[in-house]
Amino acid sequence: MRLSRFLIGLAVVPISLCLFSVSALAQFRPQRPTPNDFFRYSYQEKLPPKGSLPSPVEPPAPKMVITHHQITLHGQELRYTAYTGLMPIRNVTTGVTEGQMFYVYYAKDGVTDIAKRPIFFVFNGGPGSSTIWLHIGGLGPVKVALEPNGLAPAPPYHWETNPDTLLDAADLVFIDPIGTGFSRPSKPDWGPKFWGVSNDNASVAEFIRMFLVRYNRWESPKFVCGESYGTTRAADLSGYLTNQGIALNGVILLSTIIDTDSLTGDNHYVNYLPTMAMTAWYHHALSPALEKLTPVEMAHKAQQFASTEYLDALYEGDRLPAAQKQKVIDDMSSLTGLSPTFIADNDMRVSLWRFMAELLRSRHLIIGRLDSRFTAYATDAGSNQPGFDPSDSNITLAFPPAFMDYLSTQLDYKTDRLYYVLGGGIGPWPGSYNVVPSLEQAFAENPNMHLFVGMGYYDFATVYYAVEWTLAHLRVSPEIREHNIMTDHYLTGHMIYIDSKASAQLHGDMVKFIASAVPAR
Repeated sequence: MRLSRFLIGLAVVPISLCLFSVSALAQFRPQRPTPNDFFRYSYQEKLPPKGSLPSPVEPPAPKMVITHHQITLHGQELRYTAYTGLMPIRNVTTGVTEGQMFYVYYAKDGVTDIAKRPIFFVFNGGPGSSTIWLHIGGLGPVKVALEPNGLAPAPPYHWETNPDTLLDAADLVFIDPIGTGFSRPSKPDWGPKFWGVSNDNASVAEFIRMFLVRYNRWESPKFVCGESYGTTRAADLSGYLTNQGIALNGVILLSTIIDTDSLTGDNHYVNYLPTMAMTAWYHHALSPALEKLTPVEMAHKAQQFASTEYLDALYEGDRLPAAQKQKVIDDMSSLTGLSPTFIADNDMRVSLWRFMAELLRSRHLIIGRLDSRFTAYATDAGSNQPGFDPSDSNITLAFPPAFMDYLSTQLDYKTDRLYYVLGGGIGPWPGSYNVVPSLEQAFAENPNMHLFVGMGYYDFATVYYAVEWTLAHLRVSPEIREHNIMTDHYLTGHMIYIDSKASAQLHGDMVKFIASAVPAR
């Protein structure tokens, strides 16, 4: 799920995540969201204006290009083949090809038994986002060159070998759903066949089925991996594929949102507070005593307050005695770095937007949403909301040009078709959703499936405590909860992998997860 400022092709056009979008012809500037309306801001605002869908006369994309590569990882040579092209997506009832889905498939060379080689199907979210982020930011064999903490260097931007690529442990398939990247419906007015939770899910499942057929990977251990709204897709696919007779070994959810109820009502404020506290801790806005805590200790302290004293106070409302209410306000102030007066004026319910503008106001800075470690100069220091997301601006300039250069010069995939990074290629998408039942059903029918969930402490797009809330309410057996579900937290934001230390940690976690999910043969 990503904010992006680009549509890449013959032209680069400014656009308004997850995680907003404009068409290739006209800029779309949505209204600022209300504090509680997470879904509207994260998803619906990225939709293009009516009539801005891809042109039916745009140039065609190449069908398939096969290239051979080698990289050196930790002193070892890794040779692999890349397959770059389009997969026809057919209506399973009529047999009509209703769209083509762009993908890049990386297969390690020299594998004698592909039945033992895991295969990962990887996608980002949005909805409307291409998989550029996980492809050349996280798991692919190359990555955009960033500073160790994820800060983008001065342009021009370039790519480099990714020391944390998952290609050393599994073959990788990066998928751009219809309306993203180079993927298109066969006819512009067929776009709605692919948009919406269920339609999107069915089309990606059909891609996976077709891939298994064309590349004969039926016996390989199978994984789906999604980020942001891609976690919605991955969780929903787990049940859908099971019903289609395609059992998964594992599901990987990075920066998760699979139940929007976790971010509504007072759940919103309770689940956001630990990330606010971690952000204040990171920016040295708390007392010396709290600053001495480790990240895990600080997170635990904030979670304990949020789920007990703070939750009770929100429930009680005006029934709360004045002295007790003042204590809650003071305790919240000590954990979040906000003044007691500011918290009281907001009725103990501080929206993300006000927090982003208020926390470092005295330093004339606003903080990021995708990654609250990042800051920018506040051009309107008196505003109660930031004018933009510094963490989005930090990275979205770097990814598109580096990816297009890599695609052309290394994968030899040359086309002047527009590449929709995020937005511009999709139409209306539905509102709130809950795909948890699909994940629960997959576990019930396939108790050998495993789940890995990665969370960033500084991610305000999909706050980690909401993810933990969702997992805590997952209806699975005690055995599955104990043995089949693995989680980890990272000292980074929504895009875990842009930080070099977090990227190495994520790689190690995923290698361990694969080993736990794949039976020995």
